[in-house]
Amino acid sequence: MAEEKVAIANEMGMHARAAAQFVAFAYKYDSNISLIMDNKQANAKSILNIIMLGLKKGDEVTVRVEGGKEEEVLKDIVNYIKNMED
Repeated sequence: MAEEKVAIANEMGMHARAAAQFVAFAYKYDSNISLIMDNKQANAKSILNIIMLGLKKGDEVTVRVEGGKEEEVLKDIVNYIKNMED
């Protein structure tokens, strides 16, 4: 398991379109990927789970990756979140 904290950079947070794009990106990986905030854990491959976290710009989430190539996947996911745009 690998994990890292990252702040949501998107001005509008993780709204529906951004969440859909994020889920599509996460689906490229075979690993189990989770976002964790305030003791709530969301499957990064579920748009409803992501939206239910209610992530706004500046919110800090923990990205957790379990499975093959954990460090590589973690780096890619964190980089994606840091560079998300509307």
